[in-house]
Amino acid sequence: MVDIILDTLVDGLKLLPFLFVTFIVIEYIEHKLNNKKIVSSAGRLGPLIGSLLGAIPQCGFSASATNFYITRIISLGTLVSVYLSTSDEMLPIMIAEGIDIVTILKIIGLKVLIGMLFGFIIDFVLRKRKKLAIEDFCEHDHCNCEHGIVLPALHHTFNIMVFILIISFVLNCCFSYLGDDFISRVFFKNNILSAFISSLVGLIPNCGSSIMITQLYLNNTITFGSAMAGLLTGSGIGILILFRNSKNLKENFAILGLIYFIGVISGIIIDLVGMF
Repeated sequence: MVDIILDTLVDGLKLLPFLFVTFIVIEYIEHKLNNKKIVSSAGRLGPLIGSLLGAIPQCGFSASATNFYITRIISLGTLVSVYLSTSDEMLPIMIAEGIDIVTILKIIGLKVLIGMLFGFIIDFVLRKRKKLAIEDFCEHDHCNCEHGIVLPALHHTFNIMVFILIISFVLNCCFSYLGDDFISRVFFKNNILSAFISSLVGLIPNCGSSIMITQLYLNNTITFGSAMAGLLTGSGIGILILFRNSKNLKENFAILGLIYFIGVISGIIIDLVGMF
């Protein structure tokens, strides 16, 4: 047990400087791009803009997009594109783990493409965008971004490091006491059911889910398709904000089911065609 704890701490400390630098860059980009203004004025190009900006991992954008949708400032297709392309903590972890940039860009590009595709399909099918008064919009953003970029970056780094240490410790214990074969069986590696489980884990409104899925993929415990299934449904706290701020439970569950369905189908297709 002592060896597991020490290995977990050492691995976590190695990631710390990379995570902090990554979040500094992310916060800088977030402040410069003015994401909210771009997306709220995107109109029919909402799914395109939403999927591109959703790929930038930061804590408040999926929440902001959710609030924009609740007041119908953006369309359902745009919201779905944001949810599907949101990278959450996948990008910082992969960068910190030294994954080559080409692989990272392929994964992000695939998430953006899937988000954009389904976003446009959904908007085409619905063809409705009910607009409410802008004064009805109430934004809930807890990133403390008004304090500049350093404090939010430190906040993100600390929170993610805690999750990484916890998840890494749990995984290290599982790998040490249960073995890789057991974890693979839980996620049904090389089985079509793996995409269903990964997508379900991804729906957990917490960055810990994306951390777990990313690390399981990096450890070759789940397939690339299964990893994508979970990463596609991992929309950060967006789903949590949706259920908290919207009283239309029927619509909320419909959106939840839609995200889950897209994640599962995408994961299965990716594995069937043999990507990566």
